[in-house]
Amino acid sequence: MQLPPLRDGDAQAIDAFLDSAWAERGLARQTLDSYRRDLAMLARWRNGAAGGLAAMDRQGLHEYLAWRTRAGYSPRSNARLLSALRAFFGHLLQRGLRSDDPTALIERPRQGRLLPRALTESQVDALLAAPDPATPEGLRDKAMLELVYACGLRVSELVALPANAVNLRQGVLRVTGKGGKERLVPLGEEAQHWLERYLREALPALAGGRRVPAGPGGEVPMFIGPSLTAPTRQAFWNTVKQHAAAAGIDPARVTPHGMRHSFATHLLNRGADLRALQMLLGHSSLSTTQIYTLVAREKLKQLHARHHPRA
Repeated sequence: MQLPPLRDGDAQAIDAFLDSAWAERGLARQTLDSYRRDLAMLARWRNGAAGGLAAMDRQGLHEYLAWRTRAGYSPRSNARLLSALRAFFGHLLQRGLRSDDPTALIERPRQGRLLPRALTESQVDALLAAPDPATPEGLRDKAMLELVYACGLRVSELVALPANAVNLRQGVLRVTGKGGKERLVPLGEEAQHWLERYLREALPALAGGRRVPAGPGGEVPMFIGPSLTAPTRQAFWNTVKQHAAAAGIDPARVTPHGMRHSFATHLLNRGADLRALQMLLGHSSLSTTQIYTLVAREKLKQLHARHHPRA
């Protein structure tokens, strides 16, 4: 189904909501981008009918969710959409632009709990060994991969790292996570070694004598590409896929976020405390971290099934 363009009134309503969410709730940029996509798609589907997106009723939302289900959208995707809608209509309620919330009695779609997909330790070793540190680009990629795995970074956290986020003397990294929350994460000897080499050797070569400009937040990025700007999340995704293929790992099984999952799973398998892991990952709730205990439990089941004589 070809959807019509977004109408001006709906675009203005969405922009006002996102500006408010950014200023008042400090939502992460990728969350706001996700909200924008979901709300814009609904507005285009509605196409200005009966007052547009802001005037939508519960029946209209049910019809849209039914259309998405027929179109093959997953329960996980629909649950994310519902979160965006609840935030949007809650914004309208707070400002007196609506007197009701049409999402109030809509149940969240049921979805199976997806376990994070982690690489094995040998696969991580192969992936980290894939970049060629003899070239500036390879040394940069090596440092980025080592840092993601050593510190359990989200991709958005990695590409947004400013040059002043690292304290090499103390061996820690200052990371700004979701909601603008900061945490200090130890680098580890290996990651610190490659980061020092990148800053000393690759960064000047990539800059080519040019001054690296400050990014949107006013800080100079730690990692740069040919245009002297920080790499995008998509660019790093391609980097991971490229080096996974070179390491003999199926690129379809490797994602940048999978490196974070690998960090958490490997720490837990080696006896890390769950509370400490929560702090390292920057999770606001321990329940989010506990999913990794399910990963470890599943691995034990597989080992038992493979090696026990009566399994």
